[in-house]
Amino acid sequence: MLLFTTRRYSYITALFTFSVFVLLMYFQNVVMYTFLKTSDDSTKGGLCACDKCVTDLKDAGWFFMRFNPTVPPLLNRRNSELQTDVYRWWTGLQYESSEANYTEVVDTLFSLFPDEEHYSDAGPDRCRTCAVVGNSGNLLRSNYGQLIDSHDFVIRINKAPIKGFEKDVGSKTTHRILYPESAVDLENSTHLVLLPFKIKDLRWLISVFTTRHISHTYINVRSTVNADREKVMIIHPAFIKYIYESWLQKHGKYPSTGFITLIFALHICDQVSVFGFGAKSDGHWHHYFDRSLIHFSRGSHGGDYENKTINELLLMNKISLHKGW
Repeated sequence: MLLFTTRRYSYITALFTFSVFVLLMYFQNVVMYTFLKTSDDSTKGGLCACDKCVTDLKDAGWFFMRFNPTVPPLLNRRNSELQTDVYRWWTGLQYESSEANYTEVVDTLFSLFPDEEHYSDAGPDRCRTCAVVGNSGNLLRSNYGQLIDSHDFVIRINKAPIKGFEKDVGSKTTHRILYPESAVDLENSTHLVLLPFKIKDLRWLISVFTTRHISHTYINVRSTVNADREKVMIIHPAFIKYIYESWLQKHGKYPSTGFITLIFALHICDQVSVFGFGAKSDGHWHHYFDRSLIHFSRGSHGGDYENKTINELLLMNKISLHKGW
């Protein structure tokens, strides 16, 4: 009898927890729709000046169950205080041998780098087009270079080179998203967008522009990077967690750099074109600049689910996907 009562209690508890989760998701959907609808009503010309906007309200449902415009994509001093759950999840992504004082690190960061709100200029007169350029080998022989460069923002990922591949990948870069282990020198016209997976990544960013003393994380990293200090940006840890929970539904351990870049673009752009994403028909892919084959479903990122989500965004006309070959 006691066993039956315990099982019944566990069932009721699970049912209650699930019901609360569904209600919270529904409430978030209503809040997001109301937030954007209010913006739309206050600007009779619509949410942007493009013929099709990322936040088109006709697509409420699946998209707005995931898209949350109130989560800050970029870190600044005013939004830098992390909620306990965010801090615990973020600092658990990668092991750090020594604890650093996050608050002190943030104070140093924004004494060196721009401490401002970015891309808060959305409105009926803006049509910001963005090209997210991944690193897939399907870019080879694509002749996408000119099309990529025609976008207002061209966002590249990690070490992907341009020289020698301009015909296929373009020559323009406005933003490059990277972390210490994937750092490269940048032109002065390019924003360095740090994707921090640990506090040491923030300390490394400080170091490369000051003392240059950090040359190792879990591998050897560059102790200096050529970049414009005034164009440095930092992805918010809460934004990474939001992508993992809302967009990936907790598949994998954390999102891939490419997927984070794509969702970042959905938040700062009005139209998003995606290049250099996707594997070959056998599930393998390689970078356009090397031949190391890997399977996109392996590793920490839940690649299968990322790919499924990207395809859903394509079907909903939230992105345009250029598949190369």
